[in-house]
Amino acid sequence: MGDFMGRKTHMGLFIFVVAVISAAVVLMSVNVREVTVTGNSRYTETEIADMIFRKKTDWNSALLFLREKTQEHISIPFVEDYQLDFESPTHVDVIVHEKSVVGYVSYMGSNMYFDKDGIIVESTGETLSGIPEVSGLKFGQIVLHQPLPVEDSRVFEEILNLTQLLSLRKLSVDGIRYNAKGEASLYINKVEVVLGDGSQMDGKISLLANMMPQIQDLDGTLYLDNYDENKEDLVSTFKKDFKD
Repeated sequence: MGDFMGRKTHMGLFIFVVAVISAAVVLMSVNVREVTVTGNSRYTETEIADMIFRKKTDWNSALLFLREKTQEHISIPFVEDYQLDFESPTHVDVIVHEKSVVGYVSYMGSNMYFDKDGIIVESTGETLSGIPEVSGLKFGQIVLHQPLPVEDSRVFEEILNLTQLLSLRKLSVDGIRYNAKGEASLYINKVEVVLGDGSQMDGKISLLANMMPQIQDLDGTLYLDNYDENKEDLVSTFKKDFKD
C-alpha cells in the first residue's frame, strides 16, 4: 500500500512538473504581434515601438510582462514615463506620458528645453517644431533637471500663459523675447509683435490672431503694447510699422 501511494505521489508530481514545463514552453512561444500607442505627439507609433522593443526577446509576451513588473522603464527623450497595458498576450497598448515643454533657451551650443515650472527637462541639439525659443532671459549655469536659474521665476508663469493663449488661437511663433523690463515680443516669420507687459494678454493675442491673415507676409513691427480692452476703437491701441 505504501509503495502504491508513493508511486501515485511521484506520478502526480511528474504530471505537475510536465504541466508546468508545457505551460512555460507555450508562454515562451507567444510573441507580441500588435502594438498601439496613445498619448504621443512628438513621436510616431513606429518610433515609440522601436525605442521600447529593441531586441528580439523584447517581443516575447512573457518576458515583456516580467520586465514591465520588475525593471525600470527605458528612458525616452521628452517622455516622462509610459505604461504597458496587455490587451491580450499578443496585443500591447503603450500609454505615453509626455513631458510638459513650453520653450527652450540656447546654452553652450545646445537647446535647453524647460517645462511650465522652469525645470530643464531635456538638452539636445535638435530644434523641435512648435516649441518657441525664449531669449532675453538672464540666467546662470544651467543644470539638467534643475530650475532655469533666472532672476525672477515668475517669468515662467507668463511664458506658460502666453504659450497657452497662442496654442488656443492656433498661432505658431518662431521665438519669444523679453527685454530688461520683462516685456515680451513675438517673432512670426518677418514680423515682430511687441506685446509689452503681461496685462490683458488674452485680448492682445486675440487681436493678433484676427490680424494674422493681413500681416503674415509683411516685414515689420506690430505694436500691441498699448492695447486697452476698455477702448471701443481697438485700432487706435496699436501702430503698424511695416516694411514692404
